[in-house]
Amino acid sequence: MTHELNTSVLGSDVSLRFNAPWAAYWLAFLRILTGWWMMHGGLTKLMEWPFSAKGYMLFASQGTVLAPVLQLFGNNPTLLAFTDVMIPVGEFLIGLGVLLGALTRLAAFFGAFLMTFFYFTNADWGHGLFSGDMMGLLLFITIAIFGAGRVFGVDQWLEQMDWAQSRWARLILG
Repeated sequence: MTHELNTSVLGSDVSLRFNAPWAAYWLAFLRILTGWWMMHGGLTKLMEWPFSAKGYMLFASQGTVLAPVLQLFGNNPTLLAFTDVMIPVGEFLIGLGVLLGALTRLAAFFGAFLMTFFYFTNADWGHGLFSGDMMGLLLFITIAIFGAGRVFGVDQWLEQMDWAQSRWARLILG
């Protein structure tokens, strides 16, 4: 079944045609692949516990836009302890949510936030502006925009519940 999307982009009328089943399969594939990628990153950090971001925050990020913020976190034991727990746990939970398609938009939002942070603290600009962090950011944004959790995900069942009919629930599900 082919669908047509008619919209306006920057004042110009645009028409897109796409095959609905293949688009749904592709979104599910992107969601599962991206979720596994992020969950695996968190899981490996958890399995190699204790994880410490101190070296990265103090040395690897020098010369980046957010270096002053990272220096603050790297030199403060309380903030560093918080970061050392939240990075692996956050990566794991974001990945799990995206992989399962559960609270997908919420998980993808935090995945995009984390990838933005990683992108701007990445000191290795050997490939110019484009990196794996940028690609991860684009994948999370795509998953959030299209509500990819509705395709073979837990969100397709969560959205049928009474509490999921609110405006706020629609923002985090999908």
